[in-house]
Amino acid sequence: MGSVAKKGLQQYLLQLQRHPLRTKAITAGVLSAISDLVAQKLSGIQRIQLRRLLLKVLFGFAYLGPFGHFLHILLDKIFKGRKDSKTVAKKVVLEQLTSSPWNNLLFMIYYGVIVEGRPWMQVKTKIKQEYPTVQYTAWTFWPVVGWINHQYVPLQFRVIFHSVVACCWGIFLNLRARTMVLTKAK
Repeated sequence: MGSVAKKGLQQYLLQLQRHPLRTKAITAGVLSAISDLVAQKLSGIQRIQLRRLLLKVLFGFAYLGPFGHFLHILLDKIFKGRKDSKTVAKKVVLEQLTSSPWNNLLFMIYYGVIVEGRPWMQVKTKIKQEYPTVQYTAWTFWPVVGWINHQYVPLQFRVIFHSVVACCWGIFLNLRARTMVLTKAK
């Protein structure tokens, strides 16, 4: 069994080297699926909502993987690949002031309008109510992840590391979104 896992990892690393964007997109899609499956089960959904699952995979594959790929390349170019503490702090601050708010807002819009199929005005109202809490929570969690990522993780693995952690973050966002829907339904 160990040799199968080892060969699988070797193949994955080879794909990551040969086709980095595609591999990161697929990885983000798969991790989005895992995140949503776990969130659905934890929130008490009896039958897997396949449409929701596929839409979450699409978001991970089409947006999260490619966005992370190009973001980390851009940050490395801006800061010339430096990893000293001052540069890492600048990367983390820049990431937290730009991509973090954007990604959370985009996810909330996507989830409300596309996944749940709610009218824009309802989604907009929910965002006004929930976005500050989601973003504040993100700012208490993601800077540590960003620091570890920029300080210790090689460039080619940053999106993968970020995606694995985002899998857990996605469970949080899914459960938060689902809790709000269930609360309003009562």
